[in-house]
Amino acid sequence: MSIIKRPIITERLTEESETLNRYGFIVSPNASKVEIKKEIESLYDVTVRSVNTMNYQGKPKTRYTKTAILKGKTSDFKKAIVTLADGDVIDFYAGI
Repeated sequence: MSIIKRPIITERLTEESETLNRYGFIVSPNASKVEIKKEIESLYDVTVRSVNTMNYQGKPKTRYTKTAILKGKTSDFKKAIVTLADGDVIDFYAGI
């Protein structure tokens, strides 16, 4: 199973990728910064300068239906912000 689950493509991270050369990924919750760095370098053939990680707790959600009130929560996840060396670029849309 891969450490990298999917890239994060939002307006904020798209702007950061253009100006600061930073990219965001949803990663496995038990992945370390060193493992994330090696995985990104091997997948995209780039040089990673730094990796910052954040753990997010799932938010509680309530849904009101005709028969009952359903309670649950969204999934927990770990986010990694990867800063690349100058001149390196990751193109997420190349394979489309």
